[in-house]
Amino acid sequence: MSTDISEHRKNLLEALVWAGRETSNAAVMYHTAMSGLLGLGPSEWKTLDLLQRHGPLTAGELAQHTGLAPASVSGLVDRLEAKELVRRVRDTKDRRRTIVEFVPDTFAGSAHVFEPLLNGLAQLHAEYTDEQLELILGYLTRAAAVQRAATAELESLR
Repeated sequence: MSTDISEHRKNLLEALVWAGRETSNAAVMYHTAMSGLLGLGPSEWKTLDLLQRHGPLTAGELAQHTGLAPASVSGLVDRLEAKELVRRVRDTKDRRRTIVEFVPDTFAGSAHVFEPLLNGLAQLHAEYTDEQLELILGYLTRAAAVQRAATAELESLR
């Protein structure tokens, strides 16, 4: 069974792959620059992002989200705790469990460094209708799920 697609669609799909790669590279470079500016390693920076978005997590949950080995997560949490960016707390439901939580107002004094990106994205978003934003959101959400699945597949090859 052959799948014939138009030349236009073929070109669009190719451009979409390239735009995705450009977006990925831009995100990696932004987060590398931001983590460096804040005196953090990239893994530290992304771990703080995970804790901000997901709320408190156990070390095991952090290992699942980051793909890091449990020993690496322990060292990572130690470094973040030493910088007073996270704290370890006992789980109130299971005292044997330790939960890592983001320290509120960690970046309160450096919020201005986020403004160029946030303002630029706000201007970009203003150019789209609600329906277009819903389409973009759906695509990005599904593309992230595809990327997480591909990451899990790579991890299984180790």
